[in-house]
Amino acid sequence: MKKLISLLFIIKILVIPDIKAEEGMWLPHLLALYNESQMQEMGFRLTAEDIYSINHSGMKDGIVRFGGGCTGVIVSAEGLLLTNHHCGFGSIQDHSSLEHDYLAHGFWAMEREDELPNPGLTVALLVKIEDVTRAVLDSIPLNINELDRRQRIESIIGRMRKERSENGKYEVQIRSFYGGNEYYQMTYRIFRDIRMVGAPPVSIGNFGGDTDNWMWPRHTCDFSVFRIYANEQNEPAPYAETNVPYKPQHYFPVSLQGVREGDFTLVFGYPGTTREYLPASAIRLIVEEENPVRIRIREKKLEIIKQEMEQSRLIRIQYADKRASIANYWKKMIGESRGIRRLDAIRTKLAEEETFTRWATENKERQDKYGNILPAFSRLYEQYAPLKVKEVYLTEAILGVELIRQAGQLKELATESQKQIVDTEKIGLLKKALIRSWRLFYKDYQAAIDRQLMTAMFRMTGQYAGETYRPPFLEPFRTTFEGDPEKYTRHFFSKTFLTDSTAVISLLEKYQPKDHKKIIRDEAYKLSQAVIGEHQSKVKASMIPIERKLDSLQRIYIKAQREMHPGNRFYPDANSTLRVAYGKVDDYFPRDAVHYTYFTTLAGMMEKEDTTIVDYKVDARLKELYERRDFGLYADRDGTLHTCFTASNHTTGGNSGSPVINANGELIGLNFDRNWEGTMSDLAYDPDMCRNITLDIRYCLFIIDKYAGARRLIDEMTLR
Repeated sequence: MKKLISLLFIIKILVIPDIKAEEGMWLPHLLALYNESQMQEMGFRLTAEDIYSINHSGMKDGIVRFGGGCTGVIVSAEGLLLTNHHCGFGSIQDHSSLEHDYLAHGFWAMEREDELPNPGLTVALLVKIEDVTRAVLDSIPLNINELDRRQRIESIIGRMRKERSENGKYEVQIRSFYGGNEYYQMTYRIFRDIRMVGAPPVSIGNFGGDTDNWMWPRHTCDFSVFRIYANEQNEPAPYAETNVPYKPQHYFPVSLQGVREGDFTLVFGYPGTTREYLPASAIRLIVEEENPVRIRIREKKLEIIKQEMEQSRLIRIQYADKRASIANYWKKMIGESRGIRRLDAIRTKLAEEETFTRWATENKERQDKYGNILPAFSRLYEQYAPLKVKEVYLTEAILGVELIRQAGQLKELATESQKQIVDTEKIGLLKKALIRSWRLFYKDYQAAIDRQLMTAMFRMTGQYAGETYRPPFLEPFRTTFEGDPEKYTRHFFSKTFLTDSTAVISLLEKYQPKDHKKIIRDEAYKLSQAVIGEHQSKVKASMIPIERKLDSLQRIYIKAQREMHPGNRFYPDANSTLRVAYGKVDDYFPRDAVHYTYFTTLAGMMEKEDTTIVDYKVDARLKELYERRDFGLYADRDGTLHTCFTASNHTTGGNSGSPVINANGELIGLNFDRNWEGTMSDLAYDPDMCRNITLDIRYCLFIIDKYAGARRLIDEMTLR
């Protein structure tokens, strides 16, 4: 589902004269039209053209979409790139082993030839943004039904992407904005040779761990270093030893000046998804039904995994990334729900919707066009809620069992093998992909942990789902095994060969179409197909028609908002496209009688030290540097080493690794988190409470230089 613009926030952003400027994630090619003067009034010393230009290089040419869901910033003429430690975590883990534990000890390439390749890792560099609304919509009839409209638009976009990619030279994305009222084309160059250059140990790069996640004050040095490689023509190319460092059109100079309260800040990156403009009925579903179920499921998973990680160094390495992934949004959802309740956002939404209804019913023409929008939203979300909760149980709980989820990958191979005319070439390609996938799976898999997770997830589904949400494939669990999840789990694991890595890889390597029988008889495969079938044929099949109606309402609702407030500017919700957010370095008051200052120091990290808690163990080398006060160029003017700071930029997931830039266009930090009190900002923004959390770039440089001794990387950068 797309995002639904509500009246309150449009009025709040665009009409009330004393509204703070920090809210919004703005399209960079429209800054000159909507934001430049305001940014300059706040202290920005450059122009919109310096940020994004179709005629010359600018800041956009130093920003990349890193991997699947983060941002990175180029900091040297040799393609050196900074992102967050948690963004590079997968690569760090992939290169780690018991012999070379880069998670525990860090990694630093002291010479160029020591930089490590990362198969599958890409970065995307934006070439240009174009408004293609007319090209997409002009041929679409006004009164067409939603399904036909969607299909026609998808066909048009598919053709345009192919035509405009220049035979695959570029990746072309055409994304909808404002609920499908506008479309923009994003043209990218995709670089596929990305090498790992450096990363601090987890004790530094993730100091505070899950305990401090989404919290302030923070003392984590959340960064990792990579380099983009290209061919001799400076063009994207697959990995090759002959590739050379990429020469960017723009890279960011690094400021050593630090920040002061009230300083202008700009965050430039790829925010993933916000839903600022949902109606009250949607917010109620998220906060009162969906989030509680997800939180409960993830809490149990974390409990099991944490216990096992504490018992084994190997398991700690294998499950570090999995645990972090589960924990991240578990804690975020808790804060989000609390923030919505604190703001009384549902009641506020309802009040705004009353205002919209009065406007929409003032005359017959508007009544006919817009009078039924809000009642229709309420009816649809009432139908949608039980389906959404059932989907959560299926995807978070049952498919949260790794073996069940992984077994689903065998379906295409089994299906292709049963055709009358078998495509041997396709079978060969599927075998190759599956061998790689299963090898990666087994590298970080422990069947004993998965057994515990399965027992817990089936128990939870049986206890909490109730008749309304309980899927039919659980009947054997309830009858044959008397609802005992431990009995069912023992049976399940005794009837599958998919836990045996040798057997599975051997089967795939020697695979013949007749071998599909062994796959389809396997208990894990059968259960995976039952779960996926339930999700696709029943739950999702029922959700899709409702989602299409909601999409249609969204488009009409946004059109109504623009008609209601002609000339006002609207910022679109985040959708993983390049955006600019701007604000100021700022403190905040999280609750009565509590004041958080805007920066932290290394001294605060030492105050948190607790050798009995893994999250708060301080690295010995770092402690030695602190005790000697050996901060070098990176100390603040007050003599301390600042670690992190807060500002009022509007950010979300995907902004991890985004550069935080000062008024002169210099890098002052890497965005890595939000404060817990402000985690509801994806749904409802509170300028007094929402803060993005930034790694002070000087702390990052201190770790590279003084801690790691990787001075060659510092010498590549332009320090100011």
